[in-house]
Amino acid sequence: MRFGKMLNSGDIILANIQFVDTSEIKKRPALVLFEESGNVIVAGITSNLKMNGIKLTKKDGAIKDSIIKLNYIFTISEVMIEKKLFALNNLKRKEVYNELLNKLNKL
Repeated sequence: MRFGKMLNSGDIILANIQFVDTSEIKKRPALVLFEESGNVIVAGITSNLKMNGIKLTKKDGAIKDSIIKLNYIFTISEVMIEKKLFALNNLKRKEVYNELLNKLNKL
């Protein structure tokens, strides 16, 4: 990992992300769900508060209020990670994983 830290579930990172609809790479925040063998599974985060997802507030550690988008999960290489921003507290992390499990159970 470029910044020399181990990643943990619940870490909020800043990563270089290439979007499907463009070849452009942008720095975006994301929530680490888990990491294995250099691959990091993340959920996207947006500052568009009209989007569906789990609210992330300044109280949680965010720079500005945001939404964790559990409908936007993807894999990135750990070399795409610029830095760790902060870690979710246990209560918020449980909220995220409970919502993710609820969504998976509906499949």
